Amino acid sequence: MKSTDLLTTETRNERSANLDSLTALEIVRLMNSEDALLAEAVSNESQSIARAIDVIVASFRVGGRLFYIGAGTSGRLGVLDASECPPTFNTPPEMVIGIIAGGDTALRNAVEGAEDSLTLAAQDLAEYSFCAQDTLVGIASSGSTPYVIGGLDYARQCGATTVGVTCNAISQLHRHADIMIAPVVGPEVLSGSTRLKAGTATKMVLNMLTTGAMVRIGKTYGNLMVDLRASNAKLRRRSIRIVSEVTGLGETSAEQLLNRCDGDVKTAILSHLGAIDATTARDQLNRVDGRLRDAVNGVVNDRG
Repeated sequence: MKSTDLLTTETRNERSANLDSLTALEIVRLMNSEDALLAEAVSNESQSIARAIDVIVASFRVGGRLFYIGAGTSGRLGVLDASECPPTFNTPPEMVIGIIAGGDTALRNAVEGAEDSLTLAAQDLAEYSFCAQDTLVGIASSGSTPYVIGGLDYARQCGATTVGVTCNAISQLHRHADIMIAPVVGPEVLSGSTRLKAGTATKMVLNMLTTGAMVRIGKTYGNLMVDLRASNAKLRRRSIRIVSEVTGLGETSAEQLLNRCDGDVKTAILSHLGAIDATTARDQLNRVDGRLRDAVNGVVNDRG
């Protein structure tokens, strides 16, 4: 029996056996019905996802980093999630790092043989001085990608905690990761095309990992992105709206407050709510590792 015989991501989907005979509307409805199964598949992995979030948070709190590695679609999704952290959570680029087999060229073009190497991932991780304080998330829809397996083994040798993300209940990846996240999405509408359901489920999981970890380390205030980096006009407008909503100020006053606080949303909010200047607000935030709610509670208690 071949290893692929056990992989549901590689089997044929009986519901789409006549795919090439369907109209455009029928294809859309079929794909939508298949995608509707994904939320439950991801929900079944809630405990494992939460464990992974706790591990990532522990890494961040000791100055460690989160690394994603993968090949093809899996690698691209990891790079995408990592690249979205700086503008969303104002993190330094080196805090969450996505590595794809074959390097950045592979983001747009296939790099032949890269995913088949058991040693290349170790070299890629070593270039970033990967260490025991870091966390590695290896992404492989099939659960059998040698590049990812080699990376997980190297991370373990370094003493780091490893997380595997796959879309098969049983896979090679299970033997190489400390925590396994395996939403079983079933056969793809287009047989073996794991950029479809498997890719969507993987994106859902990665969204949870980084968002959950960032919330836990204080990058939000309620459900507001108070640590965002206003790198464009849209995010600048969002910053103003957030300050306005939390402080009760009109948008013009909120913008003026932001300007006085060098555009930092957290500083602006704390400065207003605590009736303190920007420098004092920044100092207060530094004392509580940037957690705005703790800083606000501290200021209120001091005043009370």
